[in-house]
Amino acid sequence: MRRSIIGIMTQALGALALALSVSAASYAAPAALPLRVVHRDVPLGGKADRFDYASVDPQRRLLFIAHLGSGLVTVFDLRTNRVVTNIAHVSGVHGVLAVPQLGEVFATATDRNAVYVISERTFRIKAKVPAGVYPDGMAYDPVEHKVFISDEAGQTETVVDARTDRRIAAIAMDGEVGNSQYDPASGLVLVDVQTRDEVVAINPRTDRIVHRYRLPSVCDDDHSLLLDTPAHLAFVACDGNAKLLVVDLQTMHVRSVHATGKGPDVCAFDAGLHRLYVGSESGVVTVFRLQGQDLRLMGRAYLAFEAHSVAVDPVTHRVYFPLQNVGGVGVLRIMAPTLP
Repeated sequence: MRRSIIGIMTQALGALALALSVSAASYAAPAALPLRVVHRDVPLGGKADRFDYASVDPQRRLLFIAHLGSGLVTVFDLRTNRVVTNIAHVSGVHGVLAVPQLGEVFATATDRNAVYVISERTFRIKAKVPAGVYPDGMAYDPVEHKVFISDEAGQTETVVDARTDRRIAAIAMDGEVGNSQYDPASGLVLVDVQTRDEVVAINPRTDRIVHRYRLPSVCDDDHSLLLDTPAHLAFVACDGNAKLLVVDLQTMHVRSVHATGKGPDVCAFDAGLHRLYVGSESGVVTVFRLQGQDLRLMGRAYLAFEAHSVAVDPVTHRVYFPLQNVGGVGVLRIMAPTLP
């Protein structure tokens, strides 16, 4: 049914008001990052080319890094600050997801249209599962024991049974798929459908879509998604117009909108310090502090070329940035938060 002209104008004015509320404080805050380097840059294997997602196993004290351009999954020891090994032949690896409960790491080999299952004990690939046309980010549901994989170009969400390492469903999303996240509070999997500017909720018991939530027009291309379940919040990064939306998970209403660096990509949240880190394709990193359900900008500054990936160790609060070309070498930059 067509919407009325009044309805359209009301929605447009509401979106404009929301955009204008992107906090003046956001722009007035200091530009320097509340971070300091605590270790010399660690050279990483492979070529000086693109990295993508990174995932921490806080129990085994390991960081897994997708070295997309070189087809490697780099394993880094958080205790010794050394590379343990490079798992090769994960062609076009985009996503990595460590699941400590399983002692496994899932890695999307995009050039092979598959997700690889890697043992954290042996660092060997134990299974290869078909995962659509362009598998990217992932989420794990520990209740149903399923991995949900964003098939960006195939416009589906692939579902893999983690107990059998078999694909059991491909859910049509009707648009290019961005990040996926599991929400333990609702028991649902939330997925960005970036070409529709929607957040879609999937029931992992039935592998069916149960809700579609349209984001306001202030968001262009909602690629990145991260949840703070205790605060009942979702952070949605819109890479088309460099905006970060704070969404109330209980109402699915947008609480606030904030500026980021151009091309926001990977987000990481330190639950202990209530800090949100947003990497971007432009190399600009933005740091926020969560106060209640509101974000306060702590700093925004250029860190390095293509500083679009970031991971946080919840134990030490250290922040890790895989950087693809620092003096002709791919490195891992290790930083620690400074006090406000």
